[in-house]
Amino acid sequence: MSPRMQFRGPARQRGAIGLMATLTLALALVFALLVLDSGRLYLEKRSLQRVADMAALEAATRGGDCSAGSTAVTYATASAQRNGFPLPSDGRGLAVACGVLTLDANNLRVFGADPGKSEAIRVVASHVVTQSIAGGIGALFGGAPAGSKLTLSATAVAALPPPLASLTIRSAALSFDTSKATITNSLFGGLLGGSVNISAVGWNGLVNTNISLLGYLNRLKIDLGLSAAGYDQVLGNTINVSQLIQTAINVLDPNGTLSASATIVSLQALKVASGANSVVLGNLLHVESGTDISALAVNLKAFDLIEGVVQLANKKNGLVATLPINLAGVAQITARIQVMEPPQLSAIGNPKNAALAPLGPNRIYVKTAQVKTLLSINLPVLGAITPLVNAVLDLVAPLANVLEPLLHLDLVGVIDSLTCALGAACDIPEIKLLPPPIRIDVALEAAGAWSYVTAYSCVSATSKSLTTNTTTTLIGLKIGQIDPSDVFGSPTVPPTNNVKPLKVIDIGVQTCNRLLFLPPVCYNHRPGIGGGIDILVNTPIAQNANMPHVYSAPAASSLPEINQPPFFYAFTTHNIVNSLSTTVSNLGVNMYGPSGGIVAGLGSILNDVTTALVNAINTVLSPLLDTLINTLLASLGIDLNKVEVGANLSCHSGRASLVI
Repeated sequence: MSPRMQFRGPARQRGAIGLMATLTLALALVFALLVLDSGRLYLEKRSLQRVADMAALEAATRGGDCSAGSTAVTYATASAQRNGFPLPSDGRGLAVACGVLTLDANNLRVFGADPGKSEAIRVVASHVVTQSIAGGIGALFGGAPAGSKLTLSATAVAALPPPLASLTIRSAALSFDTSKATITNSLFGGLLGGSVNISAVGWNGLVNTNISLLGYLNRLKIDLGLSAAGYDQVLGNTINVSQLIQTAINVLDPNGTLSASATIVSLQALKVASGANSVVLGNLLHVESGTDISALAVNLKAFDLIEGVVQLANKKNGLVATLPINLAGVAQITARIQVMEPPQLSAIGNPKNAALAPLGPNRIYVKTAQVKTLLSINLPVLGAITPLVNAVLDLVAPLANVLEPLLHLDLVGVIDSLTCALGAACDIPEIKLLPPPIRIDVALEAAGAWSYVTAYSCVSATSKSLTTNTTTTLIGLKIGQIDPSDVFGSPTVPPTNNVKPLKVIDIGVQTCNRLLFLPPVCYNHRPGIGGGIDILVNTPIAQNANMPHVYSAPAASSLPEINQPPFFYAFTTHNIVNSLSTTVSNLGVNMYGPSGGIVAGLGSILNDVTTALVNAINTVLSPLLDTLINTLLASLGIDLNKVEVGANLSCHSGRASLVI
């Protein structure tokens, strides 16, 4: 055999194959160790993440907080222990923090620790484990020392849905008798442009019947054939008033068995009177987009809901409701009413967004209606009031010196002249009450109340508060002679809100002849030459602005959850009857000269006339204001003696979810 042939053939390759096999097995063993090791660490990390997730979810769901008592820590620790993570234990740790969620520059959620808030709860679970066999092998090549420890950690942040707050506004409870029902029938019919005839029992039935906002909106979706999720379509679409009233009937009488009840009969009558009027329901009920449906479980009085719809319709159709009213002692009264701004009965939203801009697009804001009211009253015959007649007659002598320069009369010379007493013609003042009917107008430019959320606090379910700012106001009061077109205007001519003085005493000149002691014979009467004595009120009424109120708990009943009846706080405001009566009692009586300017310095001279005139007018106006104006405004949901604002706050509503 050739020497070269002895190194050839399979026999000479056996060693190389064995070496390669050994290296391959060793490498496979290393990879197996790495797989086992990383798999062990992965499962450990996964288990740790599960513990953190469950602990964070439980602490958030149960409303844990980090204030006194640290219930968040208690809830998270109990959850970890139930899930195989014993505490306390060497090598195991659980860190719990409360705080808030914010967005960073990339619109990613970021947790910010704040022990005073519990909008979100972060749990960090940690576990110290052996670095493993692979770590020991790594130590042979200069890595970490064999047997070193490795700390695994898992972080979870859980939060319930955002806090929800709701406000509801209402006036004091209204109770109807026959007279109030009659006025309210005319009022609602005038606002709708139709005719309404509802008994006092029917109106009281509407006042005493509650209707669920959630049930109402759900039924309205069905009645309109809408299938989209949420309520944006229901609140944003233009809907006939008759349909809105019919849906209220469907909610209150789903089986059609109460058709003869006073409440359902009343709703049917209002439906007929509504005609073709249509409104956008979202202008009456504000629900922030994306709000959990459970937040809509708020009850409204059926009267408040229908009243709001009627006022909303009047704002859109621009009608002026005209009500002829007869009261004892008053010949005739005409009341005219127009809705300037419809009410916002209920608002639901996130108080966090609302607090950032209380009057911004995410505001939680409610208000009563703002209306214009004009009362035209024909006063009784002033000439029949003896004290007033006597006071007017007594004016002639003390006004002589005042009238002389105004009328360019030589009154002193006339009085002293013998020619006047011998039958010569003499010009003398003539002061008399104007003949009836004398119409006095009372105009309220606007009246209303509103409230909105300015701040909130959610430390825990038993330590929370909602701060609101409530304002009530009467924008202006006018008494005199007022043209309705100046108050309400027209579609093309805006209102001017002018008021003219009401002249009740005329100062003129007459020519008289008198022979010695015989009664004078007067003729050539020239009324108004010297002006007159007028009354006029044109004054704004101070508003009660900036009335903050903090609705708070620990008493859970003081600040209910969002799906419970609200807690109402009564704000004492203007009493319109007292305001007007006081204004009339302080009524200024002024004398106007021929040029129309006020003649100064007549306070003492006019005292008797002022007293008699004010007493005469108050005799008529006082019972009128008490009986009529309060009834009208109460029927419109406006009671300026007291307004009630109800509040609900849920710091957390619905189920918690992992957010980071």
